[in-house]
Amino acid sequence: MRILHTSITVADIDRSVAFYTGVLGLEFERRRPIPENRAEIAFVRDPESGHRIELTRWLDRPHVEPGEQLDHLAFQVDDLDRVLADARSKGARVAKEPYRLAGGSGRIAFLLDPDDVWIELIEPAPAAH
Repeated sequence: MRILHTSITVADIDRSVAFYTGVLGLEFERRRPIPENRAEIAFVRDPESGHRIELTRWLDRPHVEPGEQLDHLAFQVDDLDRVLADARSKGARVAKEPYRLAGGSGRIAFLLDPDDVWIELIEPAPAAH
């Protein structure tokens, strides 16, 4: 398992991309709508460490209150079903069972940490041969 990105909720994607790229020097990677979640996301990346931040704008949330910014932590896993079974056996709570986003190639699921922080588990699609 390896950490992929940290997702934060933002009120304005353009403003946040400008801040993270212009002020902090991160590199813009991509931006796309997620219609099934009524959201839009953009990724910025630290060129030194490679760590990515997912900026998430929820279309149904016009305001972001202090303390609501952390959206989720994302980890890549090789076998989503095995990791979920192991997590369940250790008492972890599953917030969303495995599914695919439209346009996505891998599967994702979400766990909750003890304080209800969402943990995204991402299993990439098998490589084409």
